[in-house]
Amino acid sequence: MNKVKPVLLSAGILLALGFTFGCSSSDESPSSSNSSVGTKYCIYKDTRKCYSTSQTTCPVGGELGDFCPYEGSSVASSSSSIVPSSSSEVLSSSSETPSSSSIVPSSSSEVLSSSSEAPSSSSILSSSSIVSSSSSLVSSSSLVCTAADNTATQYCSDGTMKEYGFVTYERKTYKTVVIGTQTWMAENLNYNVTDSKCYNNSEANCTTYGRLYDWATAMALSSNCNYSTCTSQINAKHKGICPTGWHIPSDADWNVLMEFVDPSCSDNSHCAGAGTKLKATNGWNNNGNSEDKYGFSALPGGSGDFLGSNSFDLVGYSGSWWSTSEHPSYSYSAYFRNMGTYREDVFYSSNNKIGLKSVRCLKD
Repeated sequence: MNKVKPVLLSAGILLALGFTFGCSSSDESPSSSNSSVGTKYCIYKDTRKCYSTSQTTCPVGGELGDFCPYEGSSVASSSSSIVPSSSSEVLSSSSETPSSSSIVPSSSSEVLSSSSEAPSSSSILSSSSIVSSSSSLVSSSSLVCTAADNTATQYCSDGTMKEYGFVTYERKTYKTVVIGTQTWMAENLNYNVTDSKCYNNSEANCTTYGRLYDWATAMALSSNCNYSTCTSQINAKHKGICPTGWHIPSDADWNVLMEFVDPSCSDNSHCAGAGTKLKATNGWNNNGNSEDKYGFSALPGGSGDFLGSNSFDLVGYSGSWWSTSEHPSYSYSAYFRNMGTYREDVFYSSNNKIGLKSVRCLKD
């Protein structure tokens, strides 16, 4: 309460000065277009919000303008740190405050409630930066992103928007994401190489899920390696059919990913909570979609058995991805990771190398 009294006193002085000099409503508060003399605005069309700024450029996604075109949209001074970020503190209907007129300080600024005025981090807010709660308070939902906020160039990673990377390979461009210390393709590989298949031989499935590969084809080795041990031909970062500078993940690489998204996981095991963090927000049948917390966007590309039977199974329900690691006891078997519609885990197992599975490439 000791901090509140000086703030209220300062606010009262400001209001008194406003009445003394006969300032009009257009001088003391934002107009319907949220414009003021000498003030520029960073305009964000995707969210229909504006932020006042003294800078000559805006952060990524913003356009600099003389006024905010959105009636009733959020307008805040960028200098007072009232911006969507993971570190901002924002008032909401559930905030713990002394009263509806209380002034609650954030970590770097003072946010106005519906009936109060407060100094910024350096001085009493000028008439160009005093804004009402109906237009200035940024809701908590805009400060913590989800995969629903992903765009063609940005993705949400653990509550923070990041820029996708891109890699072009064989005339196809793939999105890439950083997860912990690793950079993964955010899409299944769709490189048309001999012995690869589209699910049900449909190019549309390749466009959505990428191609399916037997183990030897994915490793870019002789087909004999599907029936015999070829560990001596596997490099530490084995390129296989991935682009230059990328490789097929080993069991150790998969373990790093699993233990980052779910620290309770251990090496080469079923990872109980990782599936919910890695599965895409759409594309999984029977409500199998998940939160895609890090932009990995795992999709259920199904699997196939390249034995001349031309059989395929479980597209929309299951996704499996090869590892470079062979089974130590069975020369015809190699390890993979699997996610399913009805499961929250990432399954770890081995399977016949001749089976068809998806490939995700990992940056060297």
